[in-house]
Amino acid sequence: MMEHSGFGAQLARLLDHRDLGVRELADRAGLTADEVRAVLAGKSPGERPLRRLASALDFHAADLFILAGLAVPDDVAPLDATAANWVAHTVTDTVRLPAAERRELLRLIRSLPQEERRSSFAPKRLTPLDGGPGARVIRMLQYRNLDWMGMAKTLAFTTPTYLSAATYGVIGSGRKELTPRLVTDFAALLGINAGELAILTGVFLREMPPPPSPEAVDTAALLWEARRLSADQARYVSELAVSLRGHPRAG
Repeated sequence: MMEHSGFGAQLARLLDHRDLGVRELADRAGLTADEVRAVLAGKSPGERPLRRLASALDFHAADLFILAGLAVPDDVAPLDATAANWVAHTVTDTVRLPAAERRELLRLIRSLPQEERRSSFAPKRLTPLDGGPGARVIRMLQYRNLDWMGMAKTLAFTTPTYLSAATYGVIGSGRKELTPRLVTDFAALLGINAGELAILTGVFLREMPPPPSPEAVDTAALLWEARRLSADQARYVSELAVSLRGHPRAG
């Protein structure tokens, strides 16, 4: 593992990886070159520059706020923290469906009406998160409405990673180091290029992993789109996934 550094240094490594210059990034983001240089030098970006950088870099704004160690604004956070009760169940049923039915379920999620936000999003934390790279990856998964058990189920069903629920809390607290395997599998569910997530978390990959499975790609899309659902909508989608499988969910 490389030494973990601040957001500016991480961003600089990402730009180097993409062969993207400061002025080109500034033009894409609608910022001045001096604003970008200030972030690269270690200045904490404000909300407006960070949103623009996320768009220019093709990152979800919520993820870039987390990587920068900043609070995630409500408008890019999940709608309802209690939807986490259903999201992981939906994933474990959906990954066992044929590809066409997975895509149909995703279209349904996107078609559901947007309900009004009733409160700020506050994921349940069973153990404190530190400020390291493991915590930031775990927090990105929390902002996809996955709790520790949800992470354990989702990773186990869609990637080679099979860990206890408690282990995700250990990763988030910094007591278990991120490994290349973990970064690769987390990246698949986050919909982020594994090499770039490795750069942003300071993990060295000896070689680039193969592309994620179609099931993992579809799961990443489902997790992201399901963030906008209320708990009732998430339950409806979960029950539909069960019905598409054709038999009741065990347990």
